[in-house]
Amino acid sequence: MNVSADEVLQQAAALGFTEAGIVPAQPSPWLEAYQRWIAAGMHGEMGYLARPDRLARRIDLNVILPGVRSVIVVALNYAPPPIPPSVLTDPRRGRISNYAWGADYHAVMTPRLQALADWLRERAGVEVACRVYVDTGAILERDHAQMARLGFIGKNTMLIHPRRGSYLFLGEVLTTLSFADSSRVGRATMCGTCTRCLSICPTGAFPRPYVLDARRCISYLTIELKGSIPPELRPLLGNWVYGCDLCQEVCPFTRKFSTPTGERAFWPADLDRAAPPLADLLALDEENFARRFGGSAIERIGRARLVRNACVAAGNSGLADFAPQLEHLTRYDESELVREHAAWALVQLERA
Repeated sequence: MNVSADEVLQQAAALGFTEAGIVPAQPSPWLEAYQRWIAAGMHGEMGYLARPDRLARRIDLNVILPGVRSVIVVALNYAPPPIPPSVLTDPRRGRISNYAWGADYHAVMTPRLQALADWLRERAGVEVACRVYVDTGAILERDHAQMARLGFIGKNTMLIHPRRGSYLFLGEVLTTLSFADSSRVGRATMCGTCTRCLSICPTGAFPRPYVLDARRCISYLTIELKGSIPPELRPLLGNWVYGCDLCQEVCPFTRKFSTPTGERAFWPADLDRAAPPLADLLALDEENFARRFGGSAIERIGRARLVRNACVAAGNSGLADFAPQLEHLTRYDESELVREHAAWALVQLERA
């Protein structure tokens, strides 16, 4: 039995995905730009992005799934409910990127993508191979999503849907099925002369439009970087302790069209999930970290890195109230990483 592209898109919608599209399993038209980005070292310590075996998969998706012919790309809205800015910017609180306020998106999306793949196999009536990914495979997700017309790539390098904004999780089903009407011409950028996302970045992570230097990105520094945050960048992090939303918040498309997700799993249980008190984060031990952040995206960075980030935010707060906790961490914390950043924060408070 033949399966049409429309049937697949309808099934994706029935599974709760916000948007979906299908493209032939071809290399990204912007693969060379990615290779130049890697060659420039802008991926920082994310060595997996430059591994030859990963690059081979991006060049030829058959390395991932032999005989692959199509990529089904889906998007799921995670736009958060409104939180008072006074809460998010409170220097006594640490700010968390809104994508991590609720459940881990991998756990929400992967079962649905697997259900879509299972439906595809059953519906096709012939032997069909599929591979499911949510932000984990060697796939240039945003590029394929743009070709599938799920949005355009903005100057902040994010995928932006012209009627939804950029708060979208992406996922894919690679399949050996082909679809006669799946050829698409990707959306052209709609940024025009706007540079709000470039101007708002505190660390200057955009050397030019459409290029992100991850080594200066707050999301990279607080999540992906495993070691010490460069001292010259620490004062620029403000109270961010996990990720950053600034370049998305100011985007006119996101500001005008983004609406809170109906996926309640992505909503914060309370204000402390969006902006937890720094005093609580500085007091975390392994047990309390696991209890508080287990099952969330934050869990993967571990307790030491989160407390490292909280130390930086406390140092940036100018509030002497944090000094006793920081002093305790410099003396007794088992993590050298935490001790170093706590000592730095103490110096900042002494200078305030």
